[in-house]
Amino acid sequence: MAIDYVVMIGYLLGIVGVGWWGKRRARSKSDFLVAGRRLGPLMYTGTMAAVVLGGASTIGGVRLGYTYGLSGAWMVFAIGLGLLALSIFFSARIARLRVYTVAEMLSLRYGDAASVISGVVMWVYTLMLAVTSTIAYATVFDVLFDVPRWAAVVIGGTIVVGYSALGGMWSITLTDMVQFVVKSIGVLLLLLPIAVVKAGGFGAMADKLPDGYFSFGSIGGESILTFVLIYTFGMLIGQDIWQRVFTARTDRVASWGGTVAGAYCLVYALAGAVIGMATKALYPQLPGADSAFATIVKSALPTGVRGLVLAAALSAMMSTASGALIASATVANNDIWARLRAFAGRGQDRPEAAGHDEVASNRLAIILLGAVSIGLACLLDDVLSALTVAYNLLVGGLLVPILGGLLWRRGNVQGALAAMTTGGATVVALMIAKGTLANEPIYYGLGVSLCAYLVVSLVTRPTDERILENWRERLAGGTPAEAEPVPVGV
Repeated sequence: MAIDYVVMIGYLLGIVGVGWWGKRRARSKSDFLVAGRRLGPLMYTGTMAAVVLGGASTIGGVRLGYTYGLSGAWMVFAIGLGLLALSIFFSARIARLRVYTVAEMLSLRYGDAASVISGVVMWVYTLMLAVTSTIAYATVFDVLFDVPRWAAVVIGGTIVVGYSALGGMWSITLTDMVQFVVKSIGVLLLLLPIAVVKAGGFGAMADKLPDGYFSFGSIGGESILTFVLIYTFGMLIGQDIWQRVFTARTDRVASWGGTVAGAYCLVYALAGAVIGMATKALYPQLPGADSAFATIVKSALPTGVRGLVLAAALSAMMSTASGALIASATVANNDIWARLRAFAGRGQDRPEAAGHDEVASNRLAIILLGAVSIGLACLLDDVLSALTVAYNLLVGGLLVPILGGLLWRRGNVQGALAAMTTGGATVVALMIAKGTLANEPIYYGLGVSLCAYLVVSLVTRPTDERILENWRERLAGGTPAEAEPVPVGV
């Protein structure tokens, strides 16, 4: 195990070093929150793929493959499909808005009142997403270092909070690129083929596995539909995803880079399911499917390779955790705290100091919310349940008003507010009544939200024409350019 220790410790030290180097680039609010909007196609593709494929996609994907076979790939497939839809149909327009949060987009489209509720819902979602990724650290550290679960969470969480607070999105982007490479090598090029070979190849796996494990539909049509509703639609509207779109140098980079990242997600989904199937063939009687990833890594991989694959799994978790953490801090500081300060009459009095203050306040928000996410992760233990709660709230409350604002001119602030409140309340009520993993919350939540949006928008006054004119100008890229350095990026 000594070599595995060296590989993992070297990786963690390297991540911290890359994060420290990124600190030098975070000189303004734009640098800190959206990497100065200067990422080229290579860096944009890597960081987008890294942020959407986290601990739930890696460890959860293997778990679903162990339980259902190839059809277990549908959860991560749904993520990839959502990213493809976002990149092909919406990302160019989103990038041209040149905002920092989803709530700012809603404020532009409907008026300021729409951003208050959306900011709270988005903050809850991003915080829960950070928590789920932080929970997953225990899986890796338990395999390699045999430390208590709480210690694993604290160690991994502290590292993520540290490099995220140092340089904001620049540090996160640079570490994401490292993590994207490590993840690709560790999961796709090492663990996948080694696991299949250890299981005797696909022919031997077919003989050992239960019937239906090589079918893409065995998980059930209802489960597939739920994955699509939650994760595909969730990719379209999540602050953590949009904040990466805002980093693109041009709208073309956002569109094409995201499309490549989405295709990568589809490959990653299939790999996770196959790894889970190989684990089922080798160890059919595990006490719980959650241990499938740790079992195959610990038992099937040679020393050194095991350390690299565990580093790959840790990469997946850290990428999503850091992306969710900066998204949560951005929403909290810019959509919630800033409004409270303005309401109390304590807004910025000196515009020339705004850049320095904004960086400091966003850095502090990352540290505080990072501590909160670590604390919650020590108390919770079900990654998929926590992630489902987060996506149910996001999609049930915000999908309709966000897509409605992009696609339907007649939608107004009254309809948006009605959709947010009724959809969110329906989701929460049904999760309490039916359970967090039930399908009904998202079905009925979306239906109620859509009906409320359409009916209320049609029976109330249309959006003020001045607001719509400003919205159309922003969508066309007509906003004044921010004072930024010359675009760079690969």
